Amino acid sequence: MDSDEVLRLIRDVADEVINPRFRDLADHQVAEKKPGDLVTVADREAEVLITAALTTAYPEAVVLGEEAYADDPALFDRYAAAEHAFTVDPVDGTKNFVHGSPDHAVMVGETRGGEAVRAWIWQPQHGRAYTAERGAGAWLNGEPLVSPHRPTDPAEWRGVTSLRGWVGRQLPGLRPLELTWVCCGVDYPKLTEGACDFIVYRNPNPWDHVPGSLLLIEAGAYIGTADGDPYDPRSRPTGELVAAAGRAAYDVVVAALR
Repeated sequence: MDSDEVLRLIRDVADEVINPRFRDLADHQVAEKKPGDLVTVADREAEVLITAALTTAYPEAVVLGEEAYADDPALFDRYAAAEHAFTVDPVDGTKNFVHGSPDHAVMVGETRGGEAVRAWIWQPQHGRAYTAERGAGAWLNGEPLVSPHRPTDPAEWRGVTSLRGWVGRQLPGLRPLELTWVCCGVDYPKLTEGACDFIVYRNPNPWDHVPGSLLLIEAGAYIGTADGDPYDPRSRPTGELVAAAGRAAYDVVVAALR
């Protein structure tokens, strides 16, 4: 499947099983995988459809879907060992979706040899499609993403975090942290477009971060662990993951975290 076909797939799936449920979910269509971790009928149906299409097109590839992993944790090991794989987050920002917020997304990432090579993020309520291809660039609705001008003084940088307990925390030399948009499929595009200058996550899962990581890299940004290692799409690092406007900004934030 070429990149346009994959984008068309996730848009069509969103139109079929996600958008009709937006602000129209019945109580029995929402469940908890664990306390506070929601899943809806839209998540499950969308993942099945996307996974089936990818498996038909690439029968040798391993597809790591968020909901499939919840049912079979051993799937992660098969994904990590695979030469060719995909990650699928059928409704990223499920809690936002359940609460009627438009800040949710459908995301797919492709890896070869453990390296992210293509990425798709579709924000159905915002009508914004972000795509990236390793070495070729990043795009918004088909137009190249251009990195905006950023402040040079770290004290002026806007940092956000998904760690609610860290909201308001002030790292040395930096402004107090604010809350992200609580959806990686919105957070990463916001960073590339200049709405924030760095993001701090913790214990990342591939389906949440593989697509956005490639988008950032192709837009000239940087992502790595708090230990100073580049982000590895096959890993589930413990501790903090830092996405920043560039390598220099990343280094400043990591030093502040230490």
